[in-house]
Amino acid sequence: MIRIQDNDKKINQILFWLLVISAVVRGIAATSIEFGNDEVYYWTYALYPDWSHFDHPPMVGWVIQLFSLNLLFDSEFFIRLASVVFMTANTYIIFRIGKDIKDAQTGLYAALLYTSSVYAFVITGIFIMPDTPLMLFWLLAIWMAIKYTKFKAPEPVEGPTDFKAVLRYFDKLSTQQPRFLLLFGLFAGLAMLSKYSGIFLWIGIMLYVLFFNRKTLKNPYLYLSLLISAICCIPILYWNFQNGFISFNFHGDRVSLFGKPNLGYFGAELAGELLYNNPVNFVLAIIAVIAACKGRLTMEKTALRLVLCIALPLILTFIFFSLTRQTLPHWNAPAYSILILLSACWLCEKNPQSNGSFLLPKSIIAALSILIFTVGIGIAEINTGFIPLDRHTEPEMLGRNDFTLDMYGWRQLETKFADLREQKNAEGVVKEDDGIVADEWFPLANLDYYVARPLGMKVMGVGYIEKLHKYLWINEQRGGFKKGEDFWFLTDSRYLKNPEGLYPGGFESIIPIDTITIERGGKPVKNFFVYACKGLIYRQPTVSETIENNKAK
Repeated sequence: MIRIQDNDKKINQILFWLLVISAVVRGIAATSIEFGNDEVYYWTYALYPDWSHFDHPPMVGWVIQLFSLNLLFDSEFFIRLASVVFMTANTYIIFRIGKDIKDAQTGLYAALLYTSSVYAFVITGIFIMPDTPLMLFWLLAIWMAIKYTKFKAPEPVEGPTDFKAVLRYFDKLSTQQPRFLLLFGLFAGLAMLSKYSGIFLWIGIMLYVLFFNRKTLKNPYLYLSLLISAICCIPILYWNFQNGFISFNFHGDRVSLFGKPNLGYFGAELAGELLYNNPVNFVLAIIAVIAACKGRLTMEKTALRLVLCIALPLILTFIFFSLTRQTLPHWNAPAYSILILLSACWLCEKNPQSNGSFLLPKSIIAALSILIFTVGIGIAEINTGFIPLDRHTEPEMLGRNDFTLDMYGWRQLETKFADLREQKNAEGVVKEDDGIVADEWFPLANLDYYVARPLGMKVMGVGYIEKLHKYLWINEQRGGFKKGEDFWFLTDSRYLKNPEGLYPGGFESIIPIDTITIERGGKPVKNFFVYACKGLIYRQPTVSETIENNKAK
């Protein structure tokens, strides 16, 4: 254990250096690795902003626009800059929450554990995802809710009343700091504008009110707060109304209450929760929740109840869905992020102050060590491939099992494809204005950002909305398809597709052009097979036609 002085000055110094070192490391990482499939897709949210989108609400696109100055600076660093900044703010916020519910030691422990979370540090702190703004507004909303619950509400006016009695009630109510409840509504609304799972903030606070503080139901500020959240969601509702509520239908199909049990999905969910949240944090969360349920956790009772009311429904909901459907472990990671507060309180009780100092627990040191090891190994593997994750040697299978290649080789592809394109243009095989076509949002977005953007080409999606997602709308914003058009088609050995099978009768002819080999550390790791698709015949359904077909189903 490491012994540190127990005083605010020392704790603030440690917190300061934690924030600085974390931000610098994440900023370097944000510059040194290429976009993942999801990240580069969210770049299109900023490229073609809208009130909402097929997959998610619009907030992630707006923050990309803000931090990149509307894509004036469109490198990986500036597109990810919001993640670097927001994660730093989140660490400070969770420190302040911990300090509010118990003391500065708890706040520091919470900040350290939060930093050690792979979800917090990497997914929301390096990568640009809808979770990036979600976590900022999620923590701000919880902070405001905790501040609100620390004030005792005055007794409501009952029986015959006059105007002066109502004024006196509101005057007393003002001492309860209603602004915290109103700010909760604002931040909860912005969380929902970031990701639909933000609704669990309201589910949680209503459970808290119903079980532990029913008097709040008579507080008019509760309903005003709810109205503020609803106003924040107007862009989502407006876009979905215009598009046949297609986003809600899409997410409704991803989860279901009933289905055939699948232990594989359930096991993958639990394993993902363990890894995404850091194994140490995961175990500490379980221990802390059990201690809280047994009444053995000393902290602000209202805060304890509030955290449990928000966190447990989110965790249990997606665990339940994972029994029958494939889920992603970061869906309920915001819940584990606030259970860190309970873990920090539990660690404080196990490491009491003595002689003017307290111990930094081995569990926190272990959690940070796991994070450092994971991030270091991950960045090194992506850029060097020093761990052989794939042993295929066949050209069509090369790199099939190496998931790190999703974030490597795209810059290299642009350079090599530019030379090939120039050569084939000179030979008259293709034309200068030929675009790129594919049938799925990835690699459409990858090709769009890394290849088409620097070469001044257009990328279009052919196929069904279930695979194209936002590219169905992007097609129309780029002028749509014209009969007889020619396109390039690039497919890699990780996700190999035969264009003849994808577009049967879609083009007059499909001609194999060449193979581009991606190298890492001087070794071939992935192949791109390049085709020329000549003379478009296939007619891509429009957005309005797709919406009507979706309604008919």
